Amino acid sequence: MADAPYNVERHIALKRVSSVAASPDGAWLAVAVQRLDHAGAKYVSDLWKVPTDGSESTQLTRGDCKDGAPAFRRDGALGFLSNRLPNEVKPDDDADKRMQVWLLPAAGGEAQQLTDEPLGVDGFKFAKKADRLIVLAPVLAGVEADKQRETAKDRDKKGSSARHFRSQPVRHWDHWLHENENMANTHLIAYSFDGKDRADLTPGAKREMSVEPGFDVSPDGLQVAVTWQSAGADRETDTAIALIDVESTKMRIVGAATNSNTESPLYAPDGKTLAVIRATRSPTVVVRPTLTLIDVASGSMREVAKEFDAWPHIGDWSADGKRLYVGADIAGHVPVLMVEIASGKVERVTAIREGGAHSDLHVLADGRVAGIRSTFLEPPEAFVVTAKPGSPPQTLAHLSGFDDAAWAEVENLTAKSTDGADIQYFVMKPAPAGIKPGPKNAKGRLPTLLWIHGGPIGMTADAWHWRWNPLLAVAQGYLVVQPNPRGSTGFGQPFVQGIWGNVWGNQCYQDLMAVTDAIAARADVDADRMMAMGGSFGGYMTNWIGTQTQRFKCLITHACVTTMAQFTGTTDHPAWWYLEMGGEDPYADPAAYDRYAPIRHIKQWKTPALIIHGEKDYRCPIGEGLNLFEALQYHGVPSEMLVFPDENHWIMKPRNIVAWYDTVLGFIKRHLS
Repeated sequence: MADAPYNVERHIALKRVSSVAASPDGAWLAVAVQRLDHAGAKYVSDLWKVPTDGSESTQLTRGDCKDGAPAFRRDGALGFLSNRLPNEVKPDDDADKRMQVWLLPAAGGEAQQLTDEPLGVDGFKFAKKADRLIVLAPVLAGVEADKQRETAKDRDKKGSSARHFRSQPVRHWDHWLHENENMANTHLIAYSFDGKDRADLTPGAKREMSVEPGFDVSPDGLQVAVTWQSAGADRETDTAIALIDVESTKMRIVGAATNSNTESPLYAPDGKTLAVIRATRSPTVVVRPTLTLIDVASGSMREVAKEFDAWPHIGDWSADGKRLYVGADIAGHVPVLMVEIASGKVERVTAIREGGAHSDLHVLADGRVAGIRSTFLEPPEAFVVTAKPGSPPQTLAHLSGFDDAAWAEVENLTAKSTDGADIQYFVMKPAPAGIKPGPKNAKGRLPTLLWIHGGPIGMTADAWHWRWNPLLAVAQGYLVVQPNPRGSTGFGQPFVQGIWGNVWGNQCYQDLMAVTDAIAARADVDADRMMAMGGSFGGYMTNWIGTQTQRFKCLITHACVTTMAQFTGTTDHPAWWYLEMGGEDPYADPAAYDRYAPIRHIKQWKTPALIIHGEKDYRCPIGEGLNLFEALQYHGVPSEMLVFPDENHWIMKPRNIVAWYDTVLGFIKRHLS
């Protein structure tokens, strides 16, 4: 629609708040904000100063580089990661464009380069009460620091690209892992606060920190806690916490257990306790992440808030160490919660009526909590909230540039499934006094889109979504339905259990049809013009829907799963797939294993379909999309395939985002008009 209040060009032009850090005195937040570069070809990022009293924000850094991951030094200087070039380095020396730690002095002035890691920096943290800097960085084993960059470039030019594996996993999301001695591995590096006195704390590290390591530095700067990976008995990756003495580099392991993961370490203010998220893996019982405390001295563990049945996300400690502030998935929202350490009592800080999703939490010097907040109708922005139950969050700045979405409205509803369970779903549609809806039928009913979330363990939340944003469809006059079927977090562990095992096409499908029935009965919905779409697990469910019903006019499946047994050996973490499928053996009886595989029921699929895949997607490899496309073409089903050779599980590049939305909305329009 030419007069649509929101379109994909406006969508990609919005600024994206990605992370925040709180100054030591709590007076302001450093906020990393992504934006389009001047050519509109990629996202870069700047840093902004956002006062916590609500006064005007100011921009701290500029230029077409990536300035992000802000963190304050204890003297008030602001550290951040950047791929900007030092003045003395020529732009064609691309090796020096790798990320380094930079520093904006507390007194003001130009940013100074703090580190010069030859192969770049992946992450960093300052000690809160000491002059210590810790970084995560790739390092070539056995090569002197001053020869790392030259050696890496030489090996890239002259060496083999072969990767020789002896165990899984071999890939992760969109890149290959390795076991090669001549390739770099992630190490922990210690510096003094001014970027001097470099010391490698993990000189012998190999694959122990190869997959998304998390770490924290003790307040006194004498110890580092980092997730330490090893092969589990179930062939999935176990993670424990390695405690490393900064002076001696001696290491000891805490939080270890068979077939378990201990993640997200965060030191208490006194440095004596670590807060972590722990979960145990099983093919019969779905994982249950728990908030756990580890005594640093003894290694003993204690679960906090045992009766709290929600999936927590660690935020920050109170200054006195008596409370933890966390986020958690609860009934389609992610509120700020306050957990009393002594009693395990959990209280909701952000008011229920405010809804929304809250993340990247930081406790300010005055006790308030700051972070990032968004809703379906509000892009991510920095916020603060008083640390008392039922408090309204206050948005501090409107850095995104998004106009008011008064032209859209949201409903939070439930439908009864076949087993009596309540299935939550959100409806987004044009507001009565908002935009002129799209092509209605003669009775004024709206064409409707069913959007199915991925995971399957996850949740459609009252949160802004950059990749699948329903407002772009609502702006075209569609009604969008976003359900939380079986397997969704936020509704208790038994509800999550409902997707565990080789049951994907079972109750979850019934839940989705129950929601569809409820929607079809609405007076404002045209039941003859409905479509369904989803990504990842949502793509699988879209495929399963295609083989089970013809009630939808068209289907769109993104990054999908089409096979089941065959998928086992091609996904990036096959050991996890065995667990998800209840420990069944896909090699013993592939036909039985494939009972819910869409490919086995492909003859029943009659609905026109659009298949979308990124070629660098190793979680749900492109073979799944290609298998489906060929099967539909062979059986004469109207079908199209959209491929992004340079994208992974998600479509991230600005112009590819435009192509994705244009193709998706165009396909929907053709079939629902």
